[in-house]
Amino acid sequence: MARDERVTLLEVHQALPEEQFQRLKFLLEGQVPAGLLLPASRPELCRILLQRFPGNSLRVTAGILQQLGRLDLIQRFQLPLEEQVPEETPWKPNRDTPKVRGDPTSGCHPGGIPAPPVNPRRLTEKDLMQVAQRLGKEWQEVGILHLGLERSRLEQIQEENPGNPVLWNFEMLREWWRRERHEATVSQLRSCLEPARLDPRILDFLQSLQGD
Repeated sequence: MARDERVTLLEVHQALPEEQFQRLKFLLEGQVPAGLLLPASRPELCRILLQRFPGNSLRVTAGILQQLGRLDLIQRFQLPLEEQVPEETPWKPNRDTPKVRGDPTSGCHPGGIPAPPVNPRRLTEKDLMQVAQRLGKEWQEVGILHLGLERSRLEQIQEENPGNPVLWNFEMLREWWRRERHEATVSQLRSCLEPARLDPRILDFLQSLQGD
């Protein structure tokens, strides 16, 4: 008989020392607003995860435990893990099937113009923050037309980070970054943003990253 999801989740959290529990909350910030995470106790965090990831909270937790190196807990509680692409696997374009305008595999919304990567280096969160600081008030237009994000998700980002436009931009870019995974490269983002009405310094900045 399967264990109750809430009971298992709470037992996993209670098995973590305080330092690792706080680290787990930090690593969840990309998926759960920091304002909910920071003050949460172990039972409260269980409630938050069950609400935000119904039926999938154990899988989400297992992914964080893997980052913490707590494979023993994953095995002890028989937590499910998603298959992950190895970090060392480089992204290589398929020369037999060139990307065309509107190709859903291009990483861009149909409004974008995908191009072969100049440098396959994957963007870091620091890179995303530096781009976010340069984006203007057209961030929602960029997210919907050029990054292929849903308006509802952008509105949620705005609600979760009231009065902080730079964080809106950052979370929008990070949403795209998480979706694209190993294809979230410097050149890919530059290709997506080229058709947008942006400060040209953004494209110049991305161009400079390609030369790193």
